[in-house]
Amino acid sequence: MTKCQISGKSSMNGNRVSHSNMKTKHKLKANIQRKRIFDVELSKWIRLKISTRVLRTLSKKSFSAINKKY
Repeated sequence: MTKCQISGKSSMNGNRVSHSNMKTKHKLKANIQRKRIFDVELSKWIRLKISTRVLRTLSKKSFSAINKKY
């Protein structure tokens, strides 16, 4: 099971609903990507599995600010 190492976001369970309203179980997977991020405070590269939502936030804020938030 893949899980975001910063936010903890993971897959969810749900239903696929047909035209006749029959429901079948379905797993909704989180969009998890492997990324190398440079931490300025430690001055080294860190390899993480993070969700694309967190990746977008990383482009706006620093890694240390996001790490404190979560």
